[in-house]
Amino acid sequence: MTLPPKVTSRAFERLSEIGANADGKALRIAVEGGGCSGFQYEIDLDTPKDDDLVLEGAGEKVIIDSISLPFLTDATIDFTEELIGARFVIENPNASSSCGCGVSFSM
Repeated sequence: MTLPPKVTSRAFERLSEIGANADGKALRIAVEGGGCSGFQYEIDLDTPKDDDLVLEGAGEKVIIDSISLPFLTDATIDFTEELIGARFVIENPNASSSCGCGVSFSM
């Protein structure tokens, strides 16, 4: 059974703060080949497409394309604020390793 990713309330709150839905946008999470570990996350504001999985909360949306979805099974999408900056992060139980920046991973 494939479990879809989860989005934390903190991530939805941040999308609301930046007015993503008000601009007709959603947070797109995609997985692409590349990066120092084999795969990398692409995180951007985009408009939903027909084959996207749409996760909704607090009036905001997170979208994931059908090709990236298997790589994100049971992952958690969150927003964090640290001394080095604020960013959306993905905790992915499918990743066997990741680079120090957290953007690149291998399976």
